Amino acid sequence: MELLILAVPETLVVATAFIVLLVDMMEMRRKPVRARMLVAAVISCVGCLVSIYWLSQTGVPTTPPDGMLIVNPVTQMVKQLILLLTIFTALISIESNFTDHVGEYFLLLLLATVGMMFLVSSENVLMIFVALELLSLSLYIMTAFNKQNIKSAEAALKYFLFGGMSAAVMLFGLSLIYGLSGEIVLPRIADKLKGQPLDPLLMVAMVMVVTGFGFKIAAVPFHLWTPDAYQGAPTPSAAFIASGSKVASFFILAKVMMVGFAGVEGSGVWRNFSEGWVPVLAIMAVLSMVLGNLAAIAQRSVRRLLAYSAIAHAGYMLLGVISLGILKEAASGPDVAASMTAVKQNGMASLLYYVATYALTTIGAFGVVSVVQERSGEERFPAFAGLSRRAPVLSFCMMIFMLSLAGIPPLAGFFGKFYLFATALSSAKSLGLLWLIVFAILMSAVSLYYYLQVLKQIYVAPPPAGVSTLQFNLLSRVAILLLALAVLVLGCAPNLVLSRILAAVKTASL
Repeated sequence: MELLILAVPETLVVATAFIVLLVDMMEMRRKPVRARMLVAAVISCVGCLVSIYWLSQTGVPTTPPDGMLIVNPVTQMVKQLILLLTIFTALISIESNFTDHVGEYFLLLLLATVGMMFLVSSENVLMIFVALELLSLSLYIMTAFNKQNIKSAEAALKYFLFGGMSAAVMLFGLSLIYGLSGEIVLPRIADKLKGQPLDPLLMVAMVMVVTGFGFKIAAVPFHLWTPDAYQGAPTPSAAFIASGSKVASFFILAKVMMVGFAGVEGSGVWRNFSEGWVPVLAIMAVLSMVLGNLAAIAQRSVRRLLAYSAIAHAGYMLLGVISLGILKEAASGPDVAASMTAVKQNGMASLLYYVATYALTTIGAFGVVSVVQERSGEERFPAFAGLSRRAPVLSFCMMIFMLSLAGIPPLAGFFGKFYLFATALSSAKSLGLLWLIVFAILMSAVSLYYYLQVLKQIYVAPPPAGVSTLQFNLLSRVAILLLALAVLVLGCAPNLVLSRILAAVKTASL
Protein backbone atom coordinates (compact mmCIF):
# COMPACT_ATOMS: atom_id res chain seq x y z
CA MET A 1 0.00 0.00 0.00
CA GLU A 2 2.85 2.38 0.86
CA LEU A 3 4.46 1.73 -2.53
CA LEU A 4 1.19 2.59 -4.32
CA ILE A 5 0.96 5.88 -2.44
CA LEU A 6 4.54 6.73 -3.37
CA ALA A 7 3.73 5.98 -7.03
CA VAL A 8 0.73 8.33 -7.22
CA PRO A 9 2.48 10.85 -9.57
CA GLU A 10 3.36 8.07 -12.02
CA THR A 11 -0.15 6.66 -11.73
CA LEU A 12 -1.63 10.05 -12.61
CA VAL A 13 0.50 10.23 -15.77
CA VAL A 14 -0.49 6.69 -16.80
CA ALA A 15 -4.16 7.55 -16.25
CA THR A 16 -3.73 10.68 -18.36
CA ALA A 17 -2.16 8.59 -21.14
CA PHE A 18 -5.18 6.30 -21.37
CA ILE A 19 -7.62 9.20 -21.10
CA VAL A 20 -5.91 10.85 -24.08
CA LEU A 21 -6.15 7.61 -26.06
CA LEU A 22 -9.84 7.10 -25.23
CA VAL A 23 -10.81 10.69 -26.03
CA ASP A 24 -8.97 10.59 -29.34
CA MET A 25 -10.42 7.22 -30.39
CA MET A 26 -14.00 7.77 -29.23
CA GLU A 27 -14.62 11.50 -29.72
CA MET A 28 -11.94 13.03 -31.96
CA ARG A 29 -11.13 10.35 -34.54
CA ARG A 30 -13.06 12.05 -37.37
CA LYS A 31 -11.81 15.55 -36.53
CA PRO A 32 -8.91 17.29 -38.34
CA VAL A 33 -5.45 16.24 -37.17
CA ARG A 34 -4.60 19.74 -35.93
CA ALA A 35 -7.71 19.79 -33.67
CA ARG A 36 -6.90 16.32 -32.34
CA MET A 37 -3.33 17.38 -31.60
CA LEU A 38 -4.60 20.41 -29.71
CA VAL A 39 -7.05 18.43 -27.55
CA ALA A 40 -4.54 15.65 -26.81
CA ALA A 41 -1.83 18.19 -25.92
CA VAL A 42 -4.15 20.07 -23.55
CA ILE A 43 -5.22 16.88 -21.76
CA SER A 44 -1.59 15.75 -21.48
CA CYS A 45 -0.53 19.11 -20.08
CA VAL A 46 -3.31 19.07 -17.47
CA GLY A 47 -2.35 15.56 -16.33
CA CYS A 48 1.32 16.53 -16.05
CA LEU A 49 0.47 19.70 -14.13
CA VAL A 50 -1.61 17.70 -11.63
CA SER A 51 1.31 15.31 -11.17
CA ILE A 52 3.71 18.26 -10.67
CA TYR A 53 1.38 19.66 -8.00
CA TRP A 54 1.23 16.29 -6.22
CA LEU A 55 5.02 16.07 -6.23
CA SER A 56 5.27 19.55 -4.71
CA GLN A 57 3.10 18.40 -1.79
CA THR A 58 5.27 15.40 -0.89
CA GLY A 59 6.32 15.39 2.74
CA VAL A 60 8.91 13.25 4.52
CA PRO A 61 11.65 11.63 2.37
CA THR A 62 11.21 7.86 2.08
CA THR A 63 13.85 5.23 1.31
CA PRO A 64 12.43 1.67 1.23
CA PRO A 65 15.00 -1.05 2.07
CA ASP A 66 14.60 -2.63 -1.38
CA GLY A 67 15.37 0.72 -3.05
CA MET A 68 12.45 0.35 -5.46
CA LEU A 69 11.05 3.87 -5.19
CA ILE A 70 13.08 6.57 -3.46
CA VAL A 71 11.25 9.75 -2.48
CA ASN A 72 13.39 12.76 -1.57
CA PRO A 73 13.56 16.42 -2.68
CA VAL A 74 16.08 15.70 -5.44
CA THR A 75 14.12 12.90 -7.11
CA GLN A 76 10.93 14.94 -6.80
CA MET A 77 12.60 17.96 -8.41
CA VAL A 78 13.98 15.89 -11.29
CA LYS A 79 10.55 14.35 -11.84
CA GLN A 80 9.00 17.81 -11.98
CA LEU A 81 11.58 18.86 -14.58
CA ILE A 82 10.79 15.77 -16.68
CA LEU A 83 7.07 16.53 -16.50
CA LEU A 84 7.74 20.14 -17.48
CA LEU A 85 9.71 18.97 -20.53
CA THR A 86 6.82 16.66 -21.42
CA ILE A 87 4.45 19.63 -21.31
CA PHE A 88 6.63 21.65 -23.68
CA THR A 89 6.99 18.64 -26.00
CA ALA A 90 3.21 18.31 -26.10
CA LEU A 91 2.83 22.02 -26.91
CA ILE A 92 5.31 22.01 -29.79
CA SER A 93 3.61 18.86 -31.13
CA ILE A 94 0.50 20.90 -31.92
CA GLU A 95 2.24 22.41 -34.97
CA SER A 96 3.16 18.98 -36.33
CA ASN A 97 1.27 16.97 -38.91
CA PHE A 98 3.28 13.76 -39.12
CA THR A 99 0.66 11.17 -38.09
CA ASP A 100 -3.05 10.36 -37.96
CA HIS A 101 -2.53 8.26 -34.82
CA VAL A 102 -2.61 11.18 -32.43
CA GLY A 103 -3.85 9.32 -29.35
CA GLU A 104 -1.24 6.60 -29.73
CA TYR A 105 1.54 9.19 -30.10
CA PHE A 106 0.61 11.01 -26.88
CA LEU A 107 0.15 7.66 -25.11
CA LEU A 108 3.76 6.78 -25.94
CA LEU A 109 4.97 10.24 -24.94
CA LEU A 110 3.39 9.89 -21.50
CA LEU A 111 4.54 6.28 -21.04
CA ALA A 112 8.11 7.40 -21.83
CA THR A 113 7.64 10.06 -19.14
CA VAL A 114 6.55 7.40 -16.65
CA GLY A 115 9.63 5.36 -17.51
CA MET A 116 11.84 8.38 -16.78
CA MET A 117 10.06 9.07 -13.50
CA PHE A 118 10.59 5.51 -12.26
CA LEU A 119 14.16 5.57 -13.55
CA VAL A 120 15.27 8.61 -11.55
CA SER A 121 13.61 7.49 -8.32
CA SER A 122 15.03 3.98 -7.97
CA GLU A 123 18.21 2.54 -6.47
CA ASN A 124 17.30 -1.05 -7.33
CA VAL A 125 19.18 -2.26 -10.44
CA LEU A 126 16.26 -4.42 -11.60
CA MET A 127 13.86 -1.49 -11.37
CA ILE A 128 16.39 0.75 -13.11
CA PHE A 129 16.68 -1.70 -16.01
CA VAL A 130 12.90 -2.18 -16.36
CA ALA A 131 12.27 1.59 -16.28
CA LEU A 132 15.05 2.14 -18.82
CA GLU A 133 13.46 -0.39 -21.18
CA LEU A 134 10.00 1.18 -20.80
CA LEU A 135 11.55 4.51 -21.75
CA SER A 136 13.56 3.03 -24.62
CA LEU A 137 10.71 1.06 -26.20
CA SER A 138 8.46 4.12 -26.15
CA LEU A 139 11.16 6.27 -27.78
CA TYR A 140 11.88 3.65 -30.47
CA ILE A 141 8.25 3.72 -31.59
CA MET A 142 8.01 7.52 -31.34
CA THR A 143 11.04 7.76 -33.63
CA ALA A 144 9.26 5.66 -36.29
CA PHE A 145 5.95 7.53 -36.06
CA ASN A 146 6.29 9.51 -39.29
CA LYS A 147 5.23 6.92 -41.86
CA GLN A 148 5.40 9.52 -44.63
CA ASN A 149 9.17 9.78 -44.26
CA ILE A 150 11.42 6.80 -44.98
CA LYS A 151 14.15 8.42 -42.86
CA SER A 152 11.93 7.99 -39.82
CA ALA A 153 11.80 4.21 -40.26
CA GLU A 154 15.56 4.07 -40.94
CA ALA A 155 16.30 6.14 -37.83
CA ALA A 156 14.03 3.98 -35.66
CA LEU A 157 15.64 0.77 -36.92
CA LYS A 158 19.15 2.04 -36.12
CA TYR A 159 17.98 3.35 -32.75
CA PHE A 160 16.33 0.01 -31.93
CA LEU A 161 19.28 -2.16 -33.02
CA PHE A 162 21.86 -0.11 -31.13
CA GLY A 163 19.52 0.17 -28.16
CA GLY A 164 18.81 -3.55 -28.02
CA MET A 165 22.50 -4.38 -28.16
CA SER A 166 23.39 -1.85 -25.46
CA ALA A 167 20.56 -3.10 -23.23
CA ALA A 168 21.87 -6.66 -23.51
CA VAL A 169 25.40 -5.53 -22.64
CA MET A 170 24.13 -3.53 -19.66
CA LEU A 171 22.03 -6.44 -18.37
CA PHE A 172 25.04 -8.76 -18.58
CA GLY A 173 27.10 -6.18 -16.67
CA LEU A 174 24.45 -5.88 -13.96
CA SER A 175 24.29 -9.67 -13.64
CA LEU A 176 28.06 -9.76 -13.11
CA ILE A 177 27.75 -7.09 -10.40
CA TYR A 178 25.06 -9.17 -8.69
CA GLY A 179 27.31 -12.21 -8.89
CA LEU A 180 30.21 -10.31 -7.32
CA SER A 181 28.22 -8.58 -4.56
CA GLY A 182 25.10 -10.68 -4.07
CA GLU A 183 23.05 -7.45 -3.91
CA ILE A 184 20.78 -5.50 -6.28
CA VAL A 185 20.43 -2.26 -4.27
CA LEU A 186 23.08 0.35 -5.08
CA PRO A 187 24.22 1.28 -1.51
CA ARG A 188 24.51 -2.39 -0.56
CA ILE A 189 26.49 -3.14 -3.71
CA ALA A 190 28.94 -0.38 -2.77
CA ASP A 191 29.25 -1.74 0.78
CA LYS A 192 30.10 -5.22 -0.50
CA LEU A 193 32.63 -4.00 -3.06
CA LYS A 194 34.28 -1.34 -0.90
CA GLY A 195 37.70 -2.18 0.48
CA GLN A 196 38.24 -5.15 -1.84
CA PRO A 197 40.97 -5.27 -4.50
CA LEU A 198 39.68 -4.27 -7.94
CA ASP A 199 38.56 -7.53 -9.51
CA PRO A 200 39.10 -7.78 -13.31
CA LEU A 201 35.54 -9.12 -13.55
CA LEU A 202 34.30 -6.01 -11.76
CA MET A 203 36.10 -3.85 -14.33
CA VAL A 204 34.39 -5.77 -17.13
CA ALA A 205 31.00 -5.31 -15.44
CA MET A 206 31.68 -1.60 -14.92
CA VAL A 207 32.56 -1.08 -18.58
CA MET A 208 29.41 -2.95 -19.63
CA VAL A 209 27.20 -0.75 -17.44
CA VAL A 210 28.90 2.39 -18.75
CA THR A 211 28.30 1.08 -22.29
CA GLY A 212 24.57 0.82 -21.65
CA PHE A 213 24.33 4.31 -20.22
CA GLY A 214 26.70 5.66 -22.86
CA PHE A 215 24.12 4.74 -25.48
CA LYS A 216 21.34 6.60 -23.66
CA ILE A 217 23.40 9.77 -23.18
CA ALA A 218 24.76 9.62 -26.77
CA ALA A 219 28.42 9.66 -25.77
CA VAL A 220 31.20 8.53 -28.11
CA PRO A 221 31.68 5.71 -29.12
CA PHE A 222 28.02 4.83 -28.49
CA HIS A 223 26.62 7.79 -30.45
CA LEU A 224 26.13 6.30 -33.91
CA TRP A 225 22.33 6.30 -33.69
CA THR A 226 22.08 9.95 -32.69
CA PRO A 227 22.38 11.96 -35.95
CA ASP A 228 19.93 9.74 -37.84
CA ALA A 229 17.44 9.63 -34.97
CA TYR A 230 17.50 13.40 -34.46
CA GLN A 231 17.04 14.01 -38.19
CA GLY A 232 14.62 11.22 -39.10
CA ALA A 233 12.32 11.21 -36.07
CA PRO A 234 9.32 13.55 -35.93
CA THR A 235 10.59 16.84 -34.54
CA PRO A 236 8.70 16.62 -31.20
CA SER A 237 10.03 13.08 -30.69
CA ALA A 238 13.57 14.24 -31.41
CA ALA A 239 13.10 17.12 -28.98
CA PHE A 240 11.98 14.74 -26.23
CA ILE A 241 14.88 12.35 -26.87
CA ALA A 242 17.31 15.29 -26.71
CA SER A 243 15.84 16.77 -23.52
CA GLY A 244 13.86 14.49 -21.21
CA SER A 245 15.85 11.35 -21.98
CA LYS A 246 19.09 13.26 -21.38
CA VAL A 247 17.94 14.50 -17.95
CA ALA A 248 16.86 11.07 -16.71
CA SER A 249 19.86 9.22 -18.14
CA PHE A 250 22.50 11.55 -16.71
CA PHE A 251 20.85 11.64 -13.30
CA ILE A 252 20.72 7.85 -13.00
CA LEU A 253 24.26 7.52 -14.44
CA ALA A 254 25.55 9.89 -11.74
CA LYS A 255 23.65 7.96 -9.07
CA VAL A 256 24.89 4.54 -10.21
CA MET A 257 28.50 5.72 -10.40
CA MET A 258 28.45 7.77 -7.20
CA VAL A 259 26.42 5.35 -5.04
CA GLY A 260 26.77 1.90 -6.59
CA PHE A 261 30.45 2.12 -7.55
CA ALA A 262 31.64 4.19 -4.58
CA GLY A 263 35.16 3.14 -3.68
CA VAL A 264 36.16 1.97 -7.17
CA GLU A 265 36.45 5.40 -8.80
CA GLY A 266 40.07 5.20 -9.87
CA SER A 267 41.83 8.38 -10.97
CA GLY A 268 41.65 10.62 -14.03
CA VAL A 269 44.50 12.89 -12.95
CA TRP A 270 46.86 13.81 -15.77
CA ARG A 271 49.77 11.29 -16.03
CA ASN A 272 48.43 9.48 -12.98
CA PHE A 273 45.54 7.39 -14.29
CA SER A 274 44.46 4.40 -12.23
CA GLU A 275 41.82 1.72 -12.80
CA GLY A 276 38.20 2.68 -12.11
CA TRP A 277 35.24 4.32 -13.74
CA VAL A 278 36.63 7.89 -13.65
CA PRO A 279 39.27 7.34 -16.39
CA VAL A 280 36.70 5.48 -18.53
CA LEU A 281 34.30 8.43 -18.38
CA ALA A 282 37.20 10.88 -18.92
CA ILE A 283 38.13 9.18 -22.20
CA MET A 284 34.47 9.15 -23.29
CA ALA A 285 34.16 12.85 -22.43
CA VAL A 286 37.19 13.81 -24.52
CA LEU A 287 36.07 11.74 -27.52
CA SER A 288 32.53 13.14 -27.29
CA MET A 289 33.70 16.75 -27.20
CA VAL A 290 36.08 16.28 -30.13
CA LEU A 291 33.81 14.33 -32.45
CA GLY A 292 30.64 16.23 -31.57
CA ASN A 293 32.08 19.69 -32.13
CA LEU A 294 34.18 18.91 -35.20
CA ALA A 295 31.45 16.91 -36.96
CA ALA A 296 28.88 19.64 -36.28
CA ILE A 297 30.96 22.13 -38.30
CA ALA A 298 30.35 20.13 -41.49
CA GLN A 299 26.55 19.90 -41.10
CA ARG A 300 24.05 21.76 -43.24
CA SER A 301 20.99 20.29 -41.56
CA VAL A 302 20.00 22.08 -38.35
CA ARG A 303 18.68 18.89 -36.79
CA ARG A 304 21.90 16.97 -37.47
CA LEU A 305 23.82 19.95 -36.15
CA LEU A 306 21.81 19.74 -32.93
CA ALA A 307 22.52 16.00 -32.82
CA TYR A 308 26.29 16.47 -32.94
CA SER A 309 25.90 19.34 -30.50
CA ALA A 310 24.16 16.91 -28.13
CA ILE A 311 27.11 14.54 -28.40
CA ALA A 312 29.50 17.38 -27.52
CA HIS A 313 27.35 18.46 -24.57
CA ALA A 314 27.33 14.86 -23.34
CA GLY A 315 31.09 15.27 -22.99
CA TYR A 316 30.65 18.40 -20.88
CA MET A 317 28.07 16.69 -18.69
CA LEU A 318 30.35 13.67 -18.20
CA LEU A 319 32.84 16.13 -16.70
CA GLY A 320 30.23 16.81 -14.01
CA VAL A 321 29.83 13.07 -13.31
CA ILE A 322 33.61 12.64 -13.18
CA SER A 323 33.91 15.41 -10.59
CA LEU A 324 31.73 13.30 -8.27
CA GLY A 325 34.30 10.52 -8.41
CA ILE A 326 37.37 12.40 -7.20
CA LEU A 327 36.06 13.56 -3.85
CA LYS A 328 38.85 11.95 -1.84
CA GLU A 329 41.37 14.33 -3.36
CA ALA A 330 39.17 17.31 -2.50
CA ALA A 331 38.60 16.34 1.11
CA SER A 332 40.86 18.26 3.45
CA GLY A 333 40.90 19.90 6.85
CA PRO A 334 39.92 18.60 10.27
CA ASP A 335 36.51 17.40 9.14
CA VAL A 336 37.16 15.26 6.07
CA ALA A 337 33.62 13.87 5.93
CA ALA A 338 32.06 17.34 5.93
CA SER A 339 34.48 18.47 3.22
CA MET A 340 33.61 15.49 1.02
CA THR A 341 29.89 16.04 1.53
CA ALA A 342 30.11 19.72 0.57
CA VAL A 343 32.06 18.96 -2.61
CA LYS A 344 29.68 16.15 -3.53
CA GLN A 345 26.64 18.37 -3.06
CA ASN A 346 28.11 21.13 -5.21
CA GLY A 347 29.03 18.58 -7.87
CA MET A 348 25.54 17.13 -8.04
CA ALA A 349 23.95 20.60 -8.03
CA SER A 350 26.17 21.78 -10.91
CA LEU A 351 25.33 18.68 -12.96
CA LEU A 352 21.59 19.03 -12.36
CA TYR A 353 21.63 22.73 -13.23
CA TYR A 354 23.57 22.13 -16.43
CA VAL A 355 21.36 19.23 -17.56
CA ALA A 356 18.17 21.17 -16.77
CA THR A 357 19.19 24.32 -18.64
CA TYR A 358 20.51 22.30 -21.58
CA ALA A 359 17.22 20.39 -21.82
CA LEU A 360 15.12 23.57 -21.80
CA THR A 361 17.36 25.19 -24.42
CA THR A 362 17.37 22.17 -26.71
CA ILE A 363 13.62 21.66 -26.63
CA GLY A 364 13.21 25.35 -27.48
CA ALA A 365 15.58 25.03 -30.45
CA PHE A 366 13.67 21.99 -31.71
CA GLY A 367 10.43 23.94 -31.29
CA VAL A 368 11.73 26.60 -33.69
CA VAL A 369 12.93 23.90 -36.11
CA SER A 370 9.49 22.28 -35.96
CA VAL A 371 7.74 25.50 -36.98
CA VAL A 372 10.17 26.18 -39.84
CA GLN A 373 10.02 22.61 -41.10
CA GLU A 374 6.22 22.50 -41.09
CA ARG A 375 6.08 25.70 -43.16
CA SER A 376 8.97 25.08 -45.58
CA GLY A 377 9.08 21.29 -45.76
CA GLU A 378 12.74 21.00 -44.71
CA GLU A 379 15.13 21.94 -41.92
CA ARG A 380 18.36 22.55 -43.83
CA PHE A 381 20.12 25.90 -43.70
CA PRO A 382 18.30 27.42 -46.73
CA ALA A 383 14.96 27.01 -44.91
CA PHE A 384 16.22 29.43 -42.23
CA ALA A 385 17.48 32.04 -44.70
CA GLY A 386 16.07 35.46 -43.85
CA LEU A 387 13.91 34.09 -41.05
CA SER A 388 14.39 37.33 -39.10
CA ARG A 389 12.36 39.18 -41.76
CA ARG A 390 9.58 36.59 -41.78
CA ALA A 391 9.33 35.86 -38.04
CA PRO A 392 11.36 38.31 -35.92
CA VAL A 393 10.18 37.00 -32.53
CA LEU A 394 10.85 33.38 -33.48
CA SER A 395 14.28 34.36 -34.81
CA PHE A 396 15.14 36.18 -31.58
CA CYS A 397 14.18 33.07 -29.59
CA MET A 398 16.39 30.91 -31.82
CA MET A 399 19.27 33.32 -31.27
CA ILE A 400 18.86 32.94 -27.49
CA PHE A 401 18.86 29.15 -27.79
CA MET A 402 21.91 28.99 -30.08
CA LEU A 403 23.98 31.42 -28.02
CA SER A 404 23.03 29.64 -24.80
CA LEU A 405 24.18 26.30 -26.24
CA ALA A 406 27.45 28.02 -27.19
CA GLY A 407 27.86 29.29 -23.61
CA ILE A 408 27.59 33.02 -24.25
CA PRO A 409 26.72 35.29 -21.25
CA PRO A 410 24.32 36.27 -19.82
CA LEU A 411 22.37 33.16 -20.87
CA ALA A 412 21.78 29.98 -18.88
CA GLY A 413 24.27 27.97 -20.91
CA PHE A 414 27.12 30.25 -19.87
CA PHE A 415 26.47 29.99 -16.14
CA GLY A 416 25.81 26.24 -16.44
CA LYS A 417 29.23 25.67 -18.02
CA PHE A 418 30.97 28.09 -15.65
CA TYR A 419 29.48 26.42 -12.56
CA LEU A 420 30.17 22.91 -13.88
CA PHE A 421 33.79 23.68 -14.78
CA ALA A 422 34.43 25.57 -11.52
CA THR A 423 33.03 22.70 -9.46
CA ALA A 424 35.11 20.15 -11.34
CA LEU A 425 38.21 22.29 -10.82
CA SER A 426 37.63 22.61 -7.08
CA SER A 427 36.72 18.94 -6.63
CA ALA A 428 40.36 17.84 -7.06
CA LYS A 429 42.77 19.39 -4.58
CA SER A 430 45.69 18.77 -6.92
CA LEU A 431 43.99 20.37 -9.95
CA GLY A 432 44.12 16.93 -11.54
CA LEU A 433 41.17 17.68 -13.83
CA LEU A 434 42.64 20.92 -15.12
CA TRP A 435 43.65 19.26 -18.41
CA LEU A 436 40.07 18.10 -19.04
CA ILE A 437 38.56 21.48 -18.11
CA VAL A 438 40.94 23.39 -20.41
CA PHE A 439 40.11 20.98 -23.20
CA ALA A 440 36.37 21.49 -22.61
CA ILE A 441 36.78 25.29 -22.75
CA LEU A 442 38.68 25.02 -26.06
CA MET A 443 35.95 22.81 -27.52
CA SER A 444 33.31 25.30 -26.35
CA ALA A 445 35.10 27.98 -28.35
CA VAL A 446 34.99 25.72 -31.42
CA SER A 447 31.25 25.17 -30.97
CA LEU A 448 30.57 28.89 -31.30
CA TYR A 449 31.45 28.69 -35.01
CA TYR A 450 28.67 26.31 -36.04
CA TYR A 451 26.03 27.92 -33.84
CA LEU A 452 26.83 31.25 -35.53
CA GLN A 453 26.37 29.57 -38.91
CA VAL A 454 22.69 29.04 -38.05
CA LEU A 455 22.33 32.66 -36.92
CA LYS A 456 24.07 33.83 -40.09
CA GLN A 457 21.33 32.18 -42.14
CA ILE A 458 18.62 33.73 -39.96
CA TYR A 459 19.95 37.31 -39.79
CA VAL A 460 22.33 37.78 -42.73
CA ALA A 461 21.20 35.56 -45.62
CA PRO A 462 18.42 37.05 -47.78
CA PRO A 463 15.01 35.34 -47.65
CA PRO A 464 13.87 33.31 -50.67
CA ALA A 465 11.79 35.23 -53.22
CA GLY A 466 8.04 35.10 -52.74
CA VAL A 467 8.13 33.78 -49.17
CA SER A 468 5.49 35.35 -46.90
CA THR A 469 5.42 36.01 -43.16
CA LEU A 470 5.60 32.83 -41.11
CA GLN A 471 2.48 32.18 -39.01
CA PHE A 472 2.04 29.43 -36.43
CA ASN A 473 -0.14 28.25 -33.53
CA LEU A 474 -0.55 30.50 -30.47
CA LEU A 475 0.20 27.74 -27.94
CA SER A 476 3.40 26.78 -29.75
CA ARG A 477 4.39 30.45 -29.88
CA VAL A 478 3.79 30.84 -26.14
CA ALA A 479 5.79 27.66 -25.37
CA ILE A 480 8.80 28.82 -27.39
CA LEU A 481 8.66 32.30 -25.84
CA LEU A 482 8.48 30.84 -22.32
CA LEU A 483 11.48 28.63 -23.01
CA ALA A 484 13.50 31.58 -24.35
CA LEU A 485 12.51 33.66 -21.33
CA ALA A 486 13.53 30.83 -18.98
CA VAL A 487 16.95 30.55 -20.65
CA LEU A 488 17.47 34.30 -20.31
CA VAL A 489 16.25 34.54 -16.70
CA LEU A 490 18.21 31.49 -15.52
CA GLY A 491 21.34 33.03 -17.00
CA CYS A 492 20.83 36.43 -15.39
CA ALA A 493 19.52 35.12 -12.05
CA PRO A 494 20.68 31.48 -11.72
CA ASN A 495 20.13 31.48 -7.98
CA LEU A 496 16.37 31.35 -8.57
CA VAL A 497 16.77 27.66 -9.38
CA LEU A 498 20.24 26.88 -8.05
CA SER A 499 19.30 27.69 -4.46
CA ARG A 500 16.42 25.21 -4.66
CA ILE A 501 18.67 22.54 -6.18
CA LEU A 502 21.30 22.99 -3.46
CA ALA A 503 18.64 22.90 -0.73
CA ALA A 504 17.16 19.72 -2.21
CA VAL A 505 20.57 18.04 -2.50
CA LYS A 506 21.43 18.90 1.11
CA THR A 507 18.06 17.65 2.37
CA ALA A 508 18.44 14.39 0.45
CA SER A 509 21.95 13.97 1.94
CA LEU A 510 23.44 13.09 -1.45
